[in-house]
Amino acid sequence: MKIGVVAPGSPISPEIPKKLLTLTAGLYRDRRPDIWFHPQCFASSGHFAGDDFSRAAAFVDVANDEGVDAVWLGRGGYGSFRLIETVLPRLRAAAKTKIFLGYSDAGALLGALYGAGIGRVAHGPMPADLARRGGEAAVGRALAFLVGGDAAALEPTVARHMPTAAFNVTILAHLIGTPYLPDLTGHVLMLEEVSEPLYRIDRALGQITSVPAVRRVAGIMLGRCGDIPANDPEFGHTEDEVVRYWCERSGIAYLGRADIGHDNENKVVPFGRWQPQASEREPQ
Repeated sequence: MKIGVVAPGSPISPEIPKKLLTLTAGLYRDRRPDIWFHPQCFASSGHFAGDDFSRAAAFVDVANDEGVDAVWLGRGGYGSFRLIETVLPRLRAAAKTKIFLGYSDAGALLGALYGAGIGRVAHGPMPADLARRGGEAAVGRALAFLVGGDAAALEPTVARHMPTAAFNVTILAHLIGTPYLPDLTGHVLMLEEVSEPLYRIDRALGQITSVPAVRRVAGIMLGRCGDIPANDPEFGHTEDEVVRYWCERSGIAYLGRADIGHDNENKVVPFGRWQPQASEREPQ
């Protein structure tokens, strides 16, 4: 299997490929997947991994490469949304056969791909998670999904009979009002957040749950909200209470907690109804 890594947002540390090679050598030994980092991943243009043109070109090249089986988004940061308008029209038939995996800022591009019916999209760990302490577990989980479609890598509530989708709260809020918000009718919508004050989480959830299209979801699950800055004065409600409030007010079912977040326990959430391909099916 060949996996192409691109960075549509911020650059990847040059140390990540070496760490990933060490990890895969231990996990797969003689049957290691071929993981190739596009040189664009290490470019720098201010905040971004190269300018918009370079990042878009790298993504299109890898997505359209018939020899690549999966496109792994290297890290988040910010920048994916800037590419959507130019990337989508340039994707060819080969892109529709691939898995696209990432989370955080990458959710903007993933949501647009899912809405356009391009590829098999999933929210899950990225190579840059190796920079976290204990990140090997998260990245190993992502590889298990990419290489073998391992059901153990999935968020535990993912079921084949119910479509799912997962987003960072802020990213989903920013897709609203654009042509790139996918149809989430009947989906279990899983949301997570990091480094945002509770009042911003509350404001974004108010926006999300007010949208008629979002109110057609089967329900909302809340993942982890990490590194929440202190609020002055104290906000007075937990993230769980905030989501419950907006779900009740909007008539959306609140379905409990999801095992996703910006951490080493982040599980994989395929968009749509998860169904392993023939080569990934468990033995009967």
